[in-house]
Amino acid sequence: MSLDVKRTYVVPDQTAQVARAIFPNGNPVMRLYDDLYRVVADRDFADLFPARGRPAEAPARLALATLLQFMEGLTDRQAADAVRTRIDWKYLLCLELTDVGFDHTVLSEFRTRLLAHGAESRLLDATLKLARERGLLKGGGRQRSDSTHVLGAMRTMSRLEVVGETLRYALNALATVAPDWLRACTTPTWAERYELRASEFRLPKSQTGRRAWAVQTGVDGFTLLALATADGAPPVVRDAAALETLRRVWVQNFLVEHGPEGARVEWRTNDQVPPSGRYIGSPYDVEARYASKGATVWSGYKVHLTETCDEGTPNLITNVETTTAAVSDDATTSTIHAALAARGLLPKTHIADTGFVNAALFVDAQERYGVDLIGPTRGDRQWQARAGAGFAARDFAIDFVQQRATCPAGKRSQSWTPALARGTTPVIKIKFAPSDCRACPLRPQCTRASTARRAITIRPEAQHEALRVGRAREQTADFAAEYARRAGVEGTIAQGVRSSRLRRTPYFGHAKTHLAHLMTAAAMNLARLLRWLADEPKARTRHSAFARLHQLAA
Repeated sequence: MSLDVKRTYVVPDQTAQVARAIFPNGNPVMRLYDDLYRVVADRDFADLFPARGRPAEAPARLALATLLQFMEGLTDRQAADAVRTRIDWKYLLCLELTDVGFDHTVLSEFRTRLLAHGAESRLLDATLKLARERGLLKGGGRQRSDSTHVLGAMRTMSRLEVVGETLRYALNALATVAPDWLRACTTPTWAERYELRASEFRLPKSQTGRRAWAVQTGVDGFTLLALATADGAPPVVRDAAALETLRRVWVQNFLVEHGPEGARVEWRTNDQVPPSGRYIGSPYDVEARYASKGATVWSGYKVHLTETCDEGTPNLITNVETTTAAVSDDATTSTIHAALAARGLLPKTHIADTGFVNAALFVDAQERYGVDLIGPTRGDRQWQARAGAGFAARDFAIDFVQQRATCPAGKRSQSWTPALARGTTPVIKIKFAPSDCRACPLRPQCTRASTARRAITIRPEAQHEALRVGRAREQTADFAAEYARRAGVEGTIAQGVRSSRLRRTPYFGHAKTHLAHLMTAAAMNLARLLRWLADEPKARTRHSAFARLHQLAA
């Protein structure tokens, strides 16, 4: 397909006449043309198309239709129908009243083209460029971040269901690409066993029966893998992606033990399977992961939104990160800063909740990006700190130059040992002499052990100081006022949930899910820009009638 970048867009006279008759004052869709002049142009997508070939559907029209689709929470079919039937859409897309639009599959092809060329953020970047050109967005200032869960498009399954459905998925895939080969390799018994989807309703109920069913499924899966990788197997079979999924799921759920009687397939116990961050919970989306946060349990992804929150400008989403559900929030903080730096939109102050901050990130944000990261730190969980009457790590005087610590009783440490907590986090373990601790009159406030000496664990100097400053700042009124601004980003998430199904992806895979989140953010930015240009004030926090009554009296 080739692209005509010289195409011009002017609303046809008849389309404009009818649209103005129906909407004398315009509507949000029409104002995208009148106030923002369409947001994107064909030349913005010129690098996605070859120089020769049959003419492609205008990418600017497809981009705008996609933005409207996510703005209104429509499916591809509904969006294609809107192009044909809605006068405001025809007005924005500069189409004649008689134009029949395009097939709904073109929207999917457009999204696929964006992904194939690494251009998934192009529409979000276009909205940010638009805001910059109007002086509504710039670097510095304040931004805030938060995350929410995203349910995957697949169903949540038990381990037995996963292995049964994975083998069924592989058999169906091979039946499509190599039916004759698969027919020769399987028996009618397999068809009976794997015809219907794996479901707890159909699985054995006793533990013995369930284990036997799992082992038989494992044997069948290994048999299929051996046949598919044999020398005589067709190339389309050996290269099938479903077989790689089958292999990975089988490695996670089965063991092959070799004994005097030969190889024997065993079902792994629950403590032998990988952690949730690596475990494949569905063959249909091998990137989705299981996670829990408080009372929320889900399989799928997380989306992390960052938006501006300054007075005098609209709140615009500046970055979107999509991760698997098992990824912690603090693993994305540096990624967010790097993305904002690449866009030239680094804030002076970045506000986030406890999940996004830690001692290392305080230092990294300030030293690498010049960003003041604000958020509540995790408290000291040692009993001395929780009790409030004992000597916590903060009560010890630390001398990083001499590499020693002094306890509240005036005794100096005996050892200073750099180490790694949980194998990844640099820490310093400090221990005191047993003779000093045993004879100390302050021992009950320091340690509960009858014979052991006191030991404390601290961060490296820069992180230790950042944590000390951060915890001290949390006690101030200025911190409370600044951190209160973070709450507004939860309203942004709520808006995305209501308008664009932000918490439920209709797509399989991380790439398509992330693209949907970027489109949602771009659509929300456009809606906010339109309201700002129409002089609509930002919404204020809602209060009940009774609460407002007392506010007025005060």
